[in-house]
Amino acid sequence: MSTEADAPPCPAAPMGAPPAVAGGGSRGSIPPYPARPPRHITGRTVAAAVCAVLGTGLIAGALAGSWLVDGPDAPSATEASYARGATRWQEVPVDRLFPPAVHSDAAGPGGAARDWTRLGVAPDGDCTGAFDPLLARALAPAGCRRLLRATYADATSTRVTTVGLLITDTGRAGMRALDHRFSDEHLDERTDLMPRPYAPAGTVAEHFGDAQRASWRITVLTDVPAVVYAVTGFADGRTGVPPQPAPEAVARGATTVAAQAGLGNDATALAAQLERGYREAARTPDGETP
Repeated sequence: MSTEADAPPCPAAPMGAPPAVAGGGSRGSIPPYPARPPRHITGRTVAAAVCAVLGTGLIAGALAGSWLVDGPDAPSATEASYARGATRWQEVPVDRLFPPAVHSDAAGPGGAARDWTRLGVAPDGDCTGAFDPLLARALAPAGCRRLLRATYADATSTRVTTVGLLITDTGRAGMRALDHRFSDEHLDERTDLMPRPYAPAGTVAEHFGDAQRASWRITVLTDVPAVVYAVTGFADGRTGVPPQPAPEAVARGATTVAAQAGLGNDATALAAQLERGYREAARTPDGETP
């Protein structure tokens, strides 16, 4: 039994349809509400007000708790991923970054299946001698924290490809600026700004030098501090093949040597595999196996 002085508990939120309104009326018409008598401040009124205040306080407390846990300056997932990308190369197993074998069901010309075998992984180091001088100059504003490279041969051992991951030393704004410059000035299409091969001794790629380069691809990433590239050519050491950017060599109707031999496809597929793998590693939270 309650009295006006004994405030009832906070009522539960109503569920289901509202109660029928007395006074008849058709289903399509709602009779007017009767005039509400003057309200008096009672125990029930005070209780309802207290419940409203408590409810508001709980919501505010939850928001404040979230703010205190995350902190006002907690990095977003994108920022955290970018930060991990600067050092994650130290933790990723080499066989994940540069798998011993790579397969694609539709990477070749006309959607043909392709397979590649890793011939060798270069010791990680700086960028000295890894790029044509003008390309090195274009990349210089972003810095070179580390350079990782590996070289692959196709299933027939007639084509060889060096794929590389340049970890830069700049922030997101610096990477966006670098990406805009490459795009605006078409720096990734110039034959005087090409990556240089890594030629492991004692393999079919040992004669893969600057003169053998026939196609290449350069991608400036902005979600991680990295530049991914690939450069490809023939394993027999032949020269005189006019180099062509991979995006042009894989275009429909392309009839150049690089296009017909699928060199642009090799560069595109292996660069994409490396790019995808490093992005996934950077998105892996700290404490988990990248």
